[in-house]
Amino acid sequence: MAQRSNRLVDPERSLLLVIDLQESYRGKLYEEERVLRATTNLVKAARILGVPTVVAEQYPERLGPTRSELEEHFDSSTEFFAKRTFSCWGEESLRAHLAGDGCDQVIVAGIETHVCVTQTVLDLLRADFQVHVVRDATTSRFELEDATGWQKLMQTGALPATTESILFEWLIDSRHDDFKAIHGLVV
Repeated sequence: MAQRSNRLVDPERSLLLVIDLQESYRGKLYEEERVLRATTNLVKAARILGVPTVVAEQYPERLGPTRSELEEHFDSSTEFFAKRTFSCWGEESLRAHLAGDGCDQVIVAGIETHVCVTQTVLDLLRADFQVHVVRDATTSRFELEDATGWQKLMQTGALPATTESILFEWLIDSRHDDFKAIHGLVV
């Protein structure tokens, strides 16, 4: 097979980071259904393909656990980290995990685009990770904050993606053993 661009997501080099999709935000997010559907499909695909998943929870004692409809798709290898900093990189244990995981690509989904997602992405870029932000799997409470956060992210070096683009980059080839299972998530 021909050598692939190093800017394409590689299942051997990447991990999925799900940020703050917690119970306390239920019913409060702009285009919430889209974001939950997209994030669920990312989590399912990561599990099928063996891509590590890391979940960050902002002050879970106060804001609750990760949404139940996502949690049911995690497996025993999913790593959870509580944080109080807006950037995931600010949480020492999560930072150590990301730095020691061996992955140099981070696929980002979650909330809020203009706060925790943006701050995390900027810190990951500064730490020399290649960051792919999944547009249909990120949002904020309000449309303006979501759009402004997304615009800022696109001007900083983050790579825009959609759930479908990530899934097919992870597959690489339609002859992949898990092609039908992954394809079934997006059709």
